[in-house]
Amino acid sequence: MNIFDRKINFDALLKFSHITPSTQQHLKKVYASFALCMFVAAAGAYVHVVTRFIQAGLLSALGSLGLMIWLMATPHSHETERKRLGLLAGFAFLTGVGLGPALELCIAINPSILPTAFMGTAMVFTCFSLSALYARRRSYLFLGGILMSAMSLMFLSSLGNLFFGSMWLFQANLYMGLLVMCGFVLFDTQLIIEKAENGDKDYIWHCVDLFLDFVTLFRKLMLILALNEKRQKQGPHLGLLLWNPACPSLQSPFLTITLLVVVADTVRMLQSWGCMSLILQILEFQYSVARPYSRSIRE
Repeated sequence: MNIFDRKINFDALLKFSHITPSTQQHLKKVYASFALCMFVAAAGAYVHVVTRFIQAGLLSALGSLGLMIWLMATPHSHETERKRLGLLAGFAFLTGVGLGPALELCIAINPSILPTAFMGTAMVFTCFSLSALYARRRSYLFLGGILMSAMSLMFLSSLGNLFFGSMWLFQANLYMGLLVMCGFVLFDTQLIIEKAENGDKDYIWHCVDLFLDFVTLFRKLMLILALNEKRQKQGPHLGLLLWNPACPSLQSPFLTITLLVVVADTVRMLQSWGCMSLILQILEFQYSVARPYSRSIRE
């Protein structure tokens, strides 16, 4: 039998038999909201880089943090859906504004870094999302503790680097963050499925999980490519300090980016702590409610 004559059923690739239809509909809403966030974030980045009407800084970073906390504190219901979508759009816009300094740095070094970083992030995000969707349920939830420990270490190193200004520590944080965020894509995707299977249909907050994963991946990959390009132009002596007095041209952008990275890691940690508490709620729901309910049905 000729292997080239075999028919390939591509429709089978889009079937997820282990995911219920209601959860599949929920995932469609999540990814639709995710696409909306991407467009709004792109608009925020455009406002900073091109129009300069709103500039990234501590106020915009704290604004995005405040909107995320407001969104988290607003209960999910049909009456509050429009309000929460507005908060989500505002959070995505300010997050895009916060990418402005990193985007300007990459444009100054080599503008081709931006499409390369975006396409690379899209490929990584898509591959790990599909891996989580096709994998057996709960197979990646064990990563939660490991990823949270790594995220805490990244946060502390970013905070300490504000005082040390070490380029090595900054680069180590970037590469470690890239690996950690790949794990978060697996973890968050399966956690969203698990929460939806147990009745949590808050697609707006679930969208925040994936949106932060994508943005953080993009930021890390973009800065890694920018630093590598800068090193090729200036040689291996790029500098051991982020704000070396002998290299004042690098002082302002890297200091601003480091400050924004600290705030971004703070946002991601707060969101991750919420995820870990929800895991406990899911497990508690299944073993204290779902199983007794199934036994009563059988009886």
